[in-house]
Amino acid sequence: MNRPHVLVLPIPAQGHVIPILEFSQCLAKHGFRVTFVNTDYDHKRIVESLEGKNDLGEQIRLVSIPDGMEPWEDRNDFGKLFEKVLQVMPGKLEELIEDINSREDEKLDCFIADGYMAWSMEVAKKMNVRGALFWPSSAASVALLFHIPKLIDDGIIDSNGTPMSKQMFRIAPNMPEMNSGDCFWTNIGDLNTQKIIFDLLDRNMRAMIALNFQLCHSTYELEPEAFTVVPELLPIGPLLASNRLGNSAGYFWRKDSKLFEVARPTATKTQNCRLCCFWQPCNS
Repeated sequence: MNRPHVLVLPIPAQGHVIPILEFSQCLAKHGFRVTFVNTDYDHKRIVESLEGKNDLGEQIRLVSIPDGMEPWEDRNDFGKLFEKVLQVMPGKLEELIEDINSREDEKLDCFIADGYMAWSMEVAKKMNVRGALFWPSSAASVALLFHIPKLIDDGIIDSNGTPMSKQMFRIAPNMPEMNSGDCFWTNIGDLNTQKIIFDLLDRNMRAMIALNFQLCHSTYELEPEAFTVVPELLPIGPLLASNRLGNSAGYFWRKDSKLFEVARPTATKTQNCRLCCFWQPCNS
């Protein structure tokens, strides 16, 4: 009997690739075959960082599709990057799924995408592949996304995501207050970039409405109220790659073992830093 085959798609950012690849390794340990899709640019960086070692095992295959950017273009220009992603990647993803499903023993059973790539669920539906989302950030950040329509209706932000004024609000009674100026999409770049990202979030939200499965890289014990606000979320975290320091798969840069030796004595002092990643994933 063939192992179930899963296609996995992260957003092209280091802080997203690592947790969803960690989840992919968990799936592989439970008998799944995983085809992991990076952009061509990130795929090259990850393969180079592996230095010829097969840290991922035989059940995870790395493939790539274009992101629409030229090799020399600045991928830290998030507005331009995600404009290109939305123009190019849906068609390339469809071609990849079609190619995989053309081989009888490779046909996909499921498609898992980063929550910030929820638009890809439209492609999965078109190709008749069941889909689920994986949120690499906190349940609170997902709850904030679901709260966007109310923020607009209450006059806290405008239709481009810009705060109407700096004010405090709560997503739910037992959740901490937030400042409207701290919404993560307002801290990504200039107003044009913000609008592009906010439009992407809006498109993602519309794609999420019909989904039955959404996984979250957090735990109920840390965020009970946030999981109550978004009952569709299934907590499966935290998935900590630090539990396997010998395996650096998924990193865009080669591991410097000397750095680990220097940092090890002070590791306990930075233990709580893990919690930082629950609010907003790194985009470096």
